Amino acid sequence: MAATTTVMLPRTLAIRPLVLSRQPTSGVAMLRLSAKTICASRRTFSSSALRRSAAAPTKHRVASKVFKSADEAVADLKSGSIILSSGFGLCGIAETLIDAIRKRGADSLHSLTAVSNNAGAEGRGGLSLLVEAGQVEKLIMSYLGANKTLEKKYLTGQIAVELCPQGTLAERIRAAGSGIPAFFTPTGGNTLVQEGAIPVRFDAQGNVVEHGKPRETRVFDGRPFLMETALKGDVAILRAWKADTAGNCVFRYTTKSFGPMMAKAATLSIVEAENIVEVGSIDPNDVDLPGIYVDRIVPATVDTKIEILKTRSASDANGEAKPPSPAQQKRDRIARRAAKELKPGYYVNLGVGIPTLAPSFLPEGQQVWIQSENGILGMGPYPLPEEVDPDIVNAGKETVTLVPGAATFDSSESFAMIRGGHVDVSILGALQVSASGDLANYMIPGKVFKGMGGAMDLVSNPDNTKIVVATEHVAKDGSSKIVQDCSLPLTGARVVSTIITDLCVFQVDRALGALTLTETAPGVSVDEIRQKTDATFAIAEDLKTME
Repeated sequence: MAATTTVMLPRTLAIRPLVLSRQPTSGVAMLRLSAKTICASRRTFSSSALRRSAAAPTKHRVASKVFKSADEAVADLKSGSIILSSGFGLCGIAETLIDAIRKRGADSLHSLTAVSNNAGAEGRGGLSLLVEAGQVEKLIMSYLGANKTLEKKYLTGQIAVELCPQGTLAERIRAAGSGIPAFFTPTGGNTLVQEGAIPVRFDAQGNVVEHGKPRETRVFDGRPFLMETALKGDVAILRAWKADTAGNCVFRYTTKSFGPMMAKAATLSIVEAENIVEVGSIDPNDVDLPGIYVDRIVPATVDTKIEILKTRSASDANGEAKPPSPAQQKRDRIARRAAKELKPGYYVNLGVGIPTLAPSFLPEGQQVWIQSENGILGMGPYPLPEEVDPDIVNAGKETVTLVPGAATFDSSESFAMIRGGHVDVSILGALQVSASGDLANYMIPGKVFKGMGGAMDLVSNPDNTKIVVATEHVAKDGSSKIVQDCSLPLTGARVVSTIITDLCVFQVDRALGALTLTETAPGVSVDEIRQKTDATFAIAEDLKTME
């Protein structure tokens, strides 16, 4: 008679004991599990309800991956599909494939959910073309940008927009491609993202009819983390610089920001390539995306566009710039002081606007490594006209250069550097900063709401990455930006350590929630600072003058 061992399951799982039968002849424990034994109470497990999308087109492993045209490659895409669209601004977008989808028309292909960092540029390229054609029902993105048509459709209920922090968006896509259903992230803690309070859909009168979903939270090492779910697509469309007929792909510089990860996260991926070569033409060491993730390849026939062309002149490079205006002098004062936060060899991330001016005030020969969240470590100045490369842009979609020793990578790698605390300093602008270091810099309800981009990720690890705010002391309406408590939606809570304005410098005690005035600008009195500061503050015993 076979020996038996009874294993009791927890009450929520077991209806009856499971019987392990130890077979004497083999010495191997075999688990006999009948259908009746399987717990009927499995429904007690929590689950995340996701909208089931349309079926993706069929894969054919033995058929050639190379299609004659983009029109042929998208002919069997189905209405209701989730489309992952690569690129950052107009850099690295699958313009040829987007044009082919647009030509299908709203009668043939509609109700699409499009996932991308942003929607391209209005009337010029990217997903904005599909939005204008009425083919997109919902967008999942981190930033609306200056797209007036999209903004109007969003605010009048013609399209739904789910805004997601840029790093979280990248990680949700990466997780889907890796078979990971969910993960916890510090990004968005104590914000509207955690509460699920960001509007997803309005009605025609501008009333909110759908919000986001509140996030499940857990505390790890004393910090709150939000659970985010993987974001899988039916079809991914991406643009590569080179692809061989087996699907191995090479991407240039910042075009790889979202492309490779989106190919991995989709049931079927389509690559438009600027160069299609035979198998063996690409060195295995140079492959950015292995062919296992690529199902269809088409020639790229639409030229790459530049969203924001920024250059410097030879006179700028030789230090012959024009005298600055009074407004620029104020901005330069802030940037000059911000530069002192950048120590030799530091890895730093600079927000748009005033923060980007800081490196120009570094001592000659002092090197810092500038990180741009769209996938650059070692970003240089704006290019000379003859140096412009449409595949090298910064987080503001502007053309830039790379310094010797630079590296480029995808957005998931970029935000691993950021969330992981590997960046030494991040300098950001602000709409408001509170006495406890709360930061609000992405939304003014009823007036400005372009999306948070990467800002929430950039402040997600303030114990390891020092957060510095560089901003003018008062807003255009004269109200103070340095407040006791933020009235605007937060980007992060208790994250800012230093505040630099055109009037002074404050140090923030994030634990106690207190400000200390440590420096004043030349000619600026403490009384003037008090009059223009909403927050209460102490004065350092060794109060200094800003240089």
